[in-house]
Amino acid sequence: MAQNRSMEARVGRKNQRYGSKGERLVAGVVPLSNDKSKVLMIQSAGPGGWVLPKGGWETDESTASQAACREAWEEAGVICTVQRDLGLIPDMRPNALLTSNAPKASYQFFEVTVEKEEADWPERHKRQRKWVTYAQAAHALANRPELLEALNRSSLQR
Repeated sequence: MAQNRSMEARVGRKNQRYGSKGERLVAGVVPLSNDKSKVLMIQSAGPGGWVLPKGGWETDESTASQAACREAWEEAGVICTVQRDLGLIPDMRPNALLTSNAPKASYQFFEVTVEKEEADWPERHKRQRKWVTYAQAAHALANRPELLEALNRSSLQR
């Protein structure tokens, strides 16, 4: 399937999908090297260091995996192939941390292999990317339990 690789990152939540309980549906990727020894992480747009590429599943995308691969392109500049669905992961943030800008979410992550890393991508001006080991990734995601759970469900070498 040919991916539509716009150089414009999507912004806003106008086309955001929501679940039956009003939770925002978020799709993301755990991008692994071909030998599964490293995972690609990106700089968080906000404070909080390094994260996995993820974002809202939008109404014009028929599958969560489509949304996840679009996010991988926009945020990390990678073209990827989905290897497997890592399942649904509930939002584990305490209610005190939820806001109108960061409402409760339901995460669906996919393990992907990176086919190509482009030098130019939509969010290159605000995000760096780096390949790290499981230990480095787990440490970086210690305060993001839903992302750590996705990492732990992947087949990344420990």
